[in-house]
Amino acid sequence: MDFRQEFIEFAVGQNVLRFGEFKTKAGRLSPYFFNAGLFNDGASLDRLAQFYAKAIVASGLTVDVLFGPAYKGIPLVAATAMALAQQGRNLPYAYNRKEAKDHGEGGTLVGAPLAGRVLIVDDVISAGTSVRESVEMIRAAGATPCGVVIALDRMERGTGALSAVQEVERDYGIPVVAVATLEDLLAFLGNRADLAANAAAVAAYRKEYGVARN
Repeated sequence: MDFRQEFIEFAVGQNVLRFGEFKTKAGRLSPYFFNAGLFNDGASLDRLAQFYAKAIVASGLTVDVLFGPAYKGIPLVAATAMALAQQGRNLPYAYNRKEAKDHGEGGTLVGAPLAGRVLIVDDVISAGTSVRESVEMIRAAGATPCGVVIALDRMERGTGALSAVQEVERDYGIPVVAVATLEDLLAFLGNRADLAANAAAVAAYRKEYGVARN
């Protein structure tokens, strides 16, 4: 099984990806809900990080440093760095704190220095605020943002014709690598007779709010 399909199966099994009727921030009624914060024990975080590592390797991106934006990106970037090291790619990582520290080493950045090509590790992209702040910090340090890796790309329009992911790619000229996309979710549902009703609902939602792949 492709790792993207494995990831969807894993997320459903962990109840991180649920089906029903959920109201999004945009006020839409979505037939599915994904909450990466529910990967909240050691075993599930370890497996999640293995999927992130596979997506990064599969992307072919050249990466020098991993960066996790506070707060959700902090455990993700640390776990992903460990997963990559287990695969023979030992990369330094860093993250930021929301409030600047005025004693000790000071500043807002913790961990390895930001240098070279920096990959942002986050859970999802909704408004893109976290990515914008991360890009600014990376560039301020004299480094180059080279991409963003997230767990799931919902592939749906934001306020305009583009999705939040496409807006990030357009605004910053960097690729967004998703462990899985809405297309992967639909493919998974298509192979599960017990989830056929959910497949129809997700497909209808995609038709109404979805964007085409770049």
